[in-house]
Amino acid sequence: MMDTNKIIVYGGTGFYGQKVVAKLVQKGQSVKVVTRNSENAQKIVGDKVELFQGDVTEKETIEKSLKNVSAIIICLSAMSNKLIGKMKEIERNAVLEIMEQAHKANISRLVYMSGYEMRKQLLDDLKIPEFGEIKIEVEDKIRHSDFNWTILGDAPAFEIFFAFLSKGRMVVPGGGLNAFPTISPEDVGEITAQIVVRDDLNGKRIKLTGPKAYSFPEVAKIMSDISGKRIKHMTIPLFLINIISFLLLPFIPFVRYLYKSLKMLNNFPQDLAENVPEDHKLLRELFDYEPVTLEMEISRRINENIL
Repeated sequence: MMDTNKIIVYGGTGFYGQKVVAKLVQKGQSVKVVTRNSENAQKIVGDKVELFQGDVTEKETIEKSLKNVSAIIICLSAMSNKLIGKMKEIERNAVLEIMEQAHKANISRLVYMSGYEMRKQLLDDLKIPEFGEIKIEVEDKIRHSDFNWTILGDAPAFEIFFAFLSKGRMVVPGGGLNAFPTISPEDVGEITAQIVVRDDLNGKRIKLTGPKAYSFPEVAKIMSDISGKRIKHMTIPLFLINIISFLLLPFIPFVRYLYKSLKMLNNFPQDLAENVPEDHKLLRELFDYEPVTLEMEISRRINENIL
């Protein structure tokens, strides 16, 4: 008998996407993932997931992949050096095509992963409007659609703190002095898996975050306290990354995007950071899960000798 109740995850082999897929499978859901390479995808998501091989930037792939689907999760991202040049095709054009084909197929449930909060004025003030313009446009299209939609404002993963850590030093361009929200990828997967099967979250934009906003110096101190080893926080000027990103633009365009991300983090709005505990409290009220805290993640890495 053909299963006509599959949940399709676009971006299901990505950083957050694979966590979503894993949680859906754990909950006994039938899951489909679109991938350009089925062999590699199977290594990531396992053999309990239907793999549809194709390119999400192609209309035919999207149209055919939606067969026997009842709900859609979009967590497409071009945040890699390999894909950054196709950001518009992947994060905008493909998403709009998914919406159009889903509408034709009478699929109503749509979950879209976006940034924590997209403020056009802030992006304009920082002179990085392109950093969020795609997500702002897509969110607007979704809000004005007749889908049963839920938009997720995903905070950065805890991994961002460990990415700047090496040999007992946390070297951060710009310093990272402003607190900002972060979350465990496991929590993103769990919450998203719960959201997509619910019918009471239509028209909601939900921010996904851990219990507290942290700055990089605060995290360096927490790491020091837990590990018993001093983690030294160091600042390097952000303008150096700006210069390097321009020089490398013809060869490694992804560095330019990283610079814009760092500029955003270094100017993260204080009011949003202060409201993180309330955003997290709402998650605990809406969903059944036990959060992975930053302290827990640090301890895990220490125990596994990866910190």
